[in-house]
Amino acid sequence: MKQVVQSIGDGSLRVVEVPTPTCGPAEVLVSTTRSLLSTGTEKAVRELASSSLIDKAKARPDLVRQVLKKARTEGVRNTVQAVRTRLDEDMPLGYSAAGVVLEVGSSVHGLTAGTRVATASAGHAEAQVVPSLLAVPIPEGVTDEAAAFGAVAAIAMQGLRQADVQVGGTVAVVGLGLVGQLTARMALASGLKVIGVDLRDWTVDLAADAGAIGLVEAGQETTDAITAHTRGRGVDAVLVTASTKSSDPVMAAVERVRDRGTVVVVGDVGVELARTPFYMKEVDLRFARSYGPGRYERTYEEYGIDYPVGHVRWTEGRNIEAYLDLVASGRLRVDDLVTHVFGIDEAERAYETIGEDPRALAVQFTYPGRAVGREPISLRPVAAGHTGSGIVGAGNYAKMTFLPAMKKAGLPSAAAVTSNSGLTARHLAERHGIAQVVADVPAMLAMDSVDTVFVLSRHDSHAQITSDALAAGKHVFVEKPLALSEEELESVLESLESSHSVLWGGFNRRHSEAIQLAKKALGGAGEPLVITYRVSAGRLPETHWYKDRRQGGRLLGEVCHFIDLASWVVGLPVSEVVAFGSGGAELLLQEDLVISLRFADGSIATITYAEHGHASTSKEHLDILGRGHSVAVDDFQKLTIDGKDVKLSAPGKGHVENLRLFADVLAGKRDGTADTRATIASTAAALAAVRSLQEGSVSAVDTRVGDQPFTS
Repeated sequence: MKQVVQSIGDGSLRVVEVPTPTCGPAEVLVSTTRSLLSTGTEKAVRELASSSLIDKAKARPDLVRQVLKKARTEGVRNTVQAVRTRLDEDMPLGYSAAGVVLEVGSSVHGLTAGTRVATASAGHAEAQVVPSLLAVPIPEGVTDEAAAFGAVAAIAMQGLRQADVQVGGTVAVVGLGLVGQLTARMALASGLKVIGVDLRDWTVDLAADAGAIGLVEAGQETTDAITAHTRGRGVDAVLVTASTKSSDPVMAAVERVRDRGTVVVVGDVGVELARTPFYMKEVDLRFARSYGPGRYERTYEEYGIDYPVGHVRWTEGRNIEAYLDLVASGRLRVDDLVTHVFGIDEAERAYETIGEDPRALAVQFTYPGRAVGREPISLRPVAAGHTGSGIVGAGNYAKMTFLPAMKKAGLPSAAAVTSNSGLTARHLAERHGIAQVVADVPAMLAMDSVDTVFVLSRHDSHAQITSDALAAGKHVFVEKPLALSEEELESVLESLESSHSVLWGGFNRRHSEAIQLAKKALGGAGEPLVITYRVSAGRLPETHWYKDRRQGGRLLGEVCHFIDLASWVVGLPVSEVVAFGSGGAELLLQEDLVISLRFADGSIATITYAEHGHASTSKEHLDILGRGHSVAVDDFQKLTIDGKDVKLSAPGKGHVENLRLFADVLAGKRDGTADTRATIASTAAALAAVRSLQEGSVSAVDTRVGDQPFTS
């Protein structure tokens, strides 16, 4: 399918072929018929992407602060690499469209294939995967052209709801671009008196033609006119839908609103405000957040859990629904707002138009409406008889860590890659010489040219993909965690038992140079060890996918790494585990944890994992005492044995070494049994830690592999 994308680094635009995206349980797959360019938002995004790095930094100081913080905690080199990788990405454009449902997820209700829907939060593409609550059925009589306004109209609707003006009241709409025009028309359809204000006379005339009082912005003269139109009282609310760095529209709004009136900021405007004017009138200043309640909320948009109508009357989905109903009733007309229409292949010309034509207001793309297939996209030919690897998942870990490590380890480029969105998979393939981009995992498993699968996707998919790949006769390298539940682990083990393929885990730290030298110094047997592992994990934003309960939280998603390393150093599976959390969050979403481990030989280990440490603290520090030695490993960059610093020739967390060993096992040069046993046992120990948290007691570990030492 075709999709419009833009380079984050230089703003260049292109239409690319990407696989049809995969529909999740709470999502629907939609064949697009029309999509709307939000001229203000998308023009601003393009201008920012096309600007210099310095101008980008000036425009987004919040991101600069994040970069500086990352540099302090992870080093300048890693930070520069991360920034370059980010700037090298393509981003989809667009968020308001209409189309026909092709597929529905397993937990979706009320939508079926063939339903016409208005969609939000999806890009300009022939097919879009949309959260089910943001795919709203289109009433009879409403054209695709009008329905494509749905998401942008919901922004206007939410601003109007924030104003909370009753029938008979008066509102001023300042800024008569697309959102402003829609706001004015919906206010009129709601029985309100509307005064539209803009710097451009033609947009003022357009609002006036729809029934508003149109005023060209002229400072005090405009304020006086508004006062006259409201019998000297001022308007009940001012909705600022303009886009400017200046704070003048908001300060002017205070002069134009009545005593104890409301100012609603909808557009991207400056808010460096003086207190006194607001105080003297006791003005209520509000901000409208995008489409309405539910926006940016994981439970609503990703899990598909709607808010009860008795508690939240107008969600973002119901705002789109209300807009469509206004159009269906004939009380709201939008077709005259469409100034330009282009085919999807003319995307570059369309974006040139919104940059060059000052009267470009609502610009739309049309689509051929062809059936969307899932054929692989070949970027380069695959030699006959060639076999190689396939990569599942194309996120930051794949781009920044795994693929560079594959190259350093001497592994050949992958033959195929797939991801849920398709776009990220294509980008990864283009940058790393991968021959084909395929639509989904089943398609990859059916490829004769793929004999090994690297599972780098989200955690909740690992066990299923691993089981399916083993059943298909493929070797599997799976990033941690191997499984998120006992049932998932059993499923993987059943597939492994009936397979002749190799299963390898992404527990790379065990093969780092620092740990190899530490184990050599400690010896393979002797008295028990006492291990203290301190992890200063750092805080993650609330939107990070680790905070999605479906992904197992940081205990199953990251602490499993440290359980595995302690087990590997001791050389035995964990026999008992006890876990404590600090509380204050869902059980598995706790981010301050202490995990204590006991081993059959009497060794004990404690893992302390915290998110609130100082940025200057190294992320990982490991102390090992016993067998006549004291060993300290600091962030795998520094090793101290018995008080003496040991020079590391290849400091790092062992990603490259782990891949080299995996390649040797596949080539028959090495026995990988110990590593596979350790991966299974460490997964079982992490799951036992979950039980300990749940039950508040010590949990015995069913290692699934016995209690024999890990020996290569």
